[in-house]
Amino acid sequence: MQPMTAAQVATRLGVKVDTVYAYVSRGSLRSWKDPVSKTSRFDPDEVEALARRGRPRRTSRPPVLDFTIESELTAIGDHDVSYRGRSAFELARSATFEEVAHLLWTGQLDGGSPTWSPLAVGGMDLPANRDRLSMAVVLAAAADPFRADLTKAALPVRAGSLIATMTEAVAGPPGERTARLVMGDRPPLRGSIAGRLWARLATGRRTPGLVEATNAALVLLADHELAASTLAARVAASTRADPYAVVLAGLATVSGPLHGGASRLAYQLLEWAAAIGPDAAIARALELHQQVPGFGHPLYPLGDPRARVLLDAVRAASPGSPSLVAADRVAAAIRDRAQLEANIDFALAVLARTARMPEDAGEVIFAIARTAGWIAHGIEEYTERPLRFRARAATHR
Repeated sequence: MQPMTAAQVATRLGVKVDTVYAYVSRGSLRSWKDPVSKTSRFDPDEVEALARRGRPRRTSRPPVLDFTIESELTAIGDHDVSYRGRSAFELARSATFEEVAHLLWTGQLDGGSPTWSPLAVGGMDLPANRDRLSMAVVLAAAADPFRADLTKAALPVRAGSLIATMTEAVAGPPGERTARLVMGDRPPLRGSIAGRLWARLATGRRTPGLVEATNAALVLLADHELAASTLAARVAASTRADPYAVVLAGLATVSGPLHGGASRLAYQLLEWAAAIGPDAAIARALELHQQVPGFGHPLYPLGDPRARVLLDAVRAASPGSPSLVAADRVAAAIRDRAQLEANIDFALAVLARTARMPEDAGEVIFAIARTAGWIAHGIEEYTERPLRFRARAATHR
C-alpha cells in the first residue's frame, strides 16, 4: 500500500490534521518526510491499527498537563505565528522589536520607534549574563517607587525601561557604539534594542543585515503562546506580583537548558561540527544529551517556521559565511539521520556564530525578547480573577 498523507490519516481516524500531528508528538504514530513533496507520510498498517483500537487515550499520568488559558496575544498554527492577528514573520521583516512589544502591550503597532531609557541601577560585577539580567531586574525593581502600580497606562512605560535596563546589563566591550538598525526604506535607527545588543554581543564587523537579523530574532521570540516561562509569569501575575517579579518568574523558568538555554547547546553542537565534522558532533550530542539540541519542535512537526525566517535573514546578510556553510552541513546530516528540522534555538546559534557573538548570546536574546511577552501576559492576567491558578495534588498510596 502507498504511504498515506496527513489529510488521509485524519479522514481515516475521524480527527483533524492537527490531531494527527499531536499523535505523532505523543508517540502514538510515526511519520517521515517524503523526499519530493517534503510533506509527512504515514504507514497505512500503523494507521489502520490505530483506527481499530480507537483514539489514543490519555493515561492517568499524562506526560504533560494540558489545559487552556484564554489569551488575545499570540496564535500558533502549523506554519505560522501571529501577534494580535498580525503575522510575526511579516513583523520580523518590517517592524522593530520596540514596535512589536508595543503591539503586544497595547494592541497598537506604534508607528514610531521610541528609544527606551534604562533605569540607573549601578554597575554589576557578575561574570554570567544570565545572572546580570536577573540582577538588573532586581535592582530596577528596587529603584522604582511605583512598582506596585499595575494600571494599563503605567505598565508599557515601565516595561520599556526595564528591557533597556536589562540590555545595558549585558556584558560588552568598554565604550561600545550602538549599531544602527536599517529597516527597508526607513531612515537608520539609532538606540534600538537590537543595535544596543549587537554592540554588546558581537565582535565581528558591523554588518547592517546582521543587526536587522538580531531585530528579527527579538521579534520572532517576543512571545510564543503559553510556553513554560510564560505560564510561570502568568501565575506570578495572578497573585498580583509587580511586573518585575513577573519577569523574574519568567527568567527563572527560561534559564533551564530545555527552554531558553537550548541555544547554548546548539552553539556547542556547531562548534563541535566545525572541529570534528557533523557526524562526530551529532554522535557527541546524542551521547551527552540523548537528543540533538536545536532540532525538532512538538508544535511544528514540519519544521519551525521561525527558524526559517531567521536563517533566511542571516543568509541574506552574510551569504557564503563559513558559519552558515557548517550549519547547513549539520542540518542536512540530522535531516538524513532523524528526519528533524532546525528550530529557533538552532537559528539563534547560527546567528550568534555568524556574528561572532559569545556562546550565551542566544540565551540573552531569547530572555530579553521574551520579557516583552511576559509583561504582555502579565498585563492580560491583571484583568483576570486573582489567584485563579490552584492545582490539586494526586497522592499515590
